[in-house]
Amino acid sequence: MTDPAADPVADVRRELREALKLVAVTLKEGGVPFALAGGYALWARGGPEPDHDVDFVVAEDDAARAAELLAERDLEVVQPPEDWLFKVYVGRSMVDVLFRVNGRTVERGALAEVDEVEVESVRMPVLSATALMGHKLNALEEHACDFGTVLPVARAVREQVDWDEVRRETEGNDFAVAFVVLLERLGVIEPAATFPAND
Repeated sequence: MTDPAADPVADVRRELREALKLVAVTLKEGGVPFALAGGYALWARGGPEPDHDVDFVVAEDDAARAAELLAERDLEVVQPPEDWLFKVYVGRSMVDVLFRVNGRTVERGALAEVDEVEVESVRMPVLSATALMGHKLNALEEHACDFGTVLPVARAVREQVDWDEVRRETEGNDFAVAFVVLLERLGVIEPAATFPAND
C-alpha cells in the first residue's frame, strides 16, 4: 500500500524551493546581478506555485561568471542547444538561468530596477509583476497557448501589474493580445483606456 500522506508534487516543490535558495545565495555571494523570474517569481508575488523548474535571469555579460560560480559549488551546469540560457541541476531539480528573454538580451541596467523580496527566508531580487506577465504572455505561441494555466496567475497578480505596459510589450503577439482581451471580457482587468478621436 502507498502512504496516503505521500505527495509527490509537494516533494518536487520542496526540492525546487531548496534549489531556488541555493542558486540565489550562490549568485548573491558571488556578486553577480540577477533576479528571480518565471513561475517562482510570480509565486513570490502571490501566484500559484509551479512544479516544473525555477528561472533566474542574469545579464548576458555575466552569464559565464554565473555558470562558473554555480559549478564551483559542485552543481551540475549544462549548456543545452538553446543559446539563450544554461541549466543548473540541484539533485533532481532544474534551474534555468536565462540571459535572453523573448529574444531580447538581458542588460545589467534592467536588473537594477527590481524589487527585493523575501523568498523562503532569503531576500533576493525579483522581477516586477509587470515584467513577468509581459514575459509570460510573449511566450504564448501556436504550440504553447494554454490560457488555462496563465489565467490563475493573471488573476493572482493583477493588481500589481501595469496592464497598459503589458499591452505595449505584447502588442506584436496575437496570442498575448487575445489573452488580454479575455482578461477584460472576464472582468479580471479594466479595459484599455480609450480616447475620443480628434474631430
